[in-house]
Amino acid sequence: MISLAPHVTELAFAAGGGASLIAVDENSDYPAAAKALPKAGSFRAIDLERIVAAKPDLLLVWLHGPSARQLEPLRQLGIPLFYSQPKRFADIPSNLRRIGQLLGSSAQAEQAARRFEQDLAALRRQQQGKPKLSVFYQVWDKPLYTLNGQHIVSDAIALCGGNNVFASLPVTAPVVTDEAVIAANPQVILSAAMRQNDDLLRRWQRMPGIAAVQNRQLHQVNGDLLNRPTPRMIEGTRQLCAKLDLARRHP
Repeated sequence: MISLAPHVTELAFAAGGGASLIAVDENSDYPAAAKALPKAGSFRAIDLERIVAAKPDLLLVWLHGPSARQLEPLRQLGIPLFYSQPKRFADIPSNLRRIGQLLGSSAQAEQAARRFEQDLAALRRQQQGKPKLSVFYQVWDKPLYTLNGQHIVSDAIALCGGNNVFASLPVTAPVVTDEAVIAANPQVILSAAMRQNDDLLRRWQRMPGIAAVQNRQLHQVNGDLLNRPTPRMIEGTRQLCAKLDLARRHP
């Protein structure tokens, strides 16, 4: 089996199928065992020759990015493909269970799925009834990327009592302008970019008209824990909720 996306690699290990992996994509860095596996390409291009030579009995794939166009030749060769594209929290346990079925590790996959569901339910209970806050979620700054309401991160924001200010945009990962953020006037800005808080503050300090800037509610979050739809999203969501709780205590 070969995994061609970091989140699918994580799901495979969580579902008890890590030992079945013979190769992964270059960005699969969790768990640690994934780093030691041979690489079969990247987000931009998969290594068709290596994949064909490996004769995998299954490919775990994601449908976004330039490499998605390269999947058709592999399909024509008769290599089975499982598409993983969780858009809501409920899709994570369902993906775990399906991968467990495919890899013959259903018992471990079921345990992981139930643990996720239980942790998610507990987190929902903790967050019920909290005041709503408008949130801008910054994925990257050059260009300025965010995520819309169809991305699973919006589920995390909503669970924590936040409203994604760009939820209605039609593109899943749209580029937005500074002017659009100013117009949206979020109460909280969360950055998942791999930068320090000082960098984030410097970027937005030029725009004091934004409520989040006025009230110093600019926070760093762990993009690996939030942007990848895996069981680790529970911890990422806890951290996100903690940032919004800070904003509620310091309006």
